[in-house]
Amino acid sequence: MKEKVTKKIRSEEADDMRPEYDFSGGVRGKYAAKYAKGTNLVRLEPDVSAVFPDSESVNAALRVLMRAGARAATSKLKVKKAS
Repeated sequence: MKEKVTKKIRSEEADDMRPEYDFSGGVRGKYAAKYAKGTNLVRLEPDVSAVFPDSESVNAALRVLMRAGARAATSKLKVKKAS
């Protein structure tokens, strides 16, 4: 009895699919491994994206900022040790 109900629901769901949707060439789990590794997407505001048009420029700017922050932290430690 359960099988008939399940099959009926599945056939009803298939009827809701629009004709222009064709997944016959699709591959199940194609991007699953990549997704499992994790991604870090960040949405930039329009004014920021005008200055940084691609990921390479954003990464370069962030690396400069990271180095500056590391230098500032190192110099703070030196100042505290000297005092």
